Amino acid sequence: MPGGAVRIVSIKTTPLVAGENIVSGVVAVIRDETSMVELERSLKKRGQFHKIIGVSEPMQRIYSLVEALADVPTTVLIHGESGTGKELVASALHYTGGRAKGPFVKVNCSALSESLLESELFGHVRGAFTGAITNKIGRFQKAHGGTLFLDEIADISPTVQKRLLRVLQESEFEQVGDSTPIKVDVRIIAATNQNLSEMVSQGTFRQDLYYRLNVVSLSLPSLKERKADIGLLVTHFLKKYNDRLKRNIYGVTTDVMDLFLLYPWPGNVRELEHAMEHAMVLCRSDLISLENLPQELLVAMPGSIKRASVTAMPPHNNLTLEEALSMANGNKTRAARLLGISRRTVYRQLGE
Repeated sequence: MPGGAVRIVSIKTTPLVAGENIVSGVVAVIRDETSMVELERSLKKRGQFHKIIGVSEPMQRIYSLVEALADVPTTVLIHGESGTGKELVASALHYTGGRAKGPFVKVNCSALSESLLESELFGHVRGAFTGAITNKIGRFQKAHGGTLFLDEIADISPTVQKRLLRVLQESEFEQVGDSTPIKVDVRIIAATNQNLSEMVSQGTFRQDLYYRLNVVSLSLPSLKERKADIGLLVTHFLKKYNDRLKRNIYGVTTDVMDLFLLYPWPGNVRELEHAMEHAMVLCRSDLISLENLPQELLVAMPGSIKRASVTAMPPHNNLTLEEALSMANGNKTRAARLLGISRRTVYRQLGE
């Protein structure tokens, strides 16, 4: 369609048959199904988008925003506490958009000193400083035609802020030690766990750079704001670390899940993943129990959670039968327990 809009249609054809079974023509009915498909899509909750896991309402909104922004060349600023998945969202913005075939280059701005960050971002020429024995291409050049993800953007120095502003304004920069401008086509996605607006008020972050970065803002929810996703995340990490650790653990006990739902998760999804990995390393059965968890979680355990519980994790209705059987290593009884259905139902669905 004009403007590149995509329409979804259904086509039904019926032949016109004259005497002696001679086809004299065809009637075609073309129906525009776009609005219906879009409505069904909006109503159907997704448990995963790109590599992001979550079925909660806050995550459904994030998925929709990422889809809306994926093909837009504008700069995006991602806000969120540490461990909320800012890099995953940046990756989804890149790989679901028109720049997916280009490079996705990442820089952790807090991990480098000012001089090293300048060299990493813009590159340098031989002799630019002590130790610069060869020319070096910077991350901006490496990201040409793709996306540059600047994590922890709040930690860059005033000097780097000034140089970054020029790239955003003019799409060009100079290597350290050189005065030749280099043009680049790079989409910038920045992320921070700090309040940049407050930093602007305090004079520690340039206002003009803030406005250039904050063209579109995307705020990620903390894990305590999306606790409906904890069961799904637990299932995801079980699969991940069963594969990585060559284990066959199929669930967690009810008291573990109760603790997970009550714990505030200051480290967000990253802390949950570390807790699951820790537990799966220590677990010597096919079910994770409280004694397998990191000590800091046990210290925070409410008295209402009893250590004696050994029942399985509440059924996870987002699993398919195939996924449940895979997690249970083919054991139909365990798969039924994970799905919250009877073993007979599993056999019936398998046609046995």
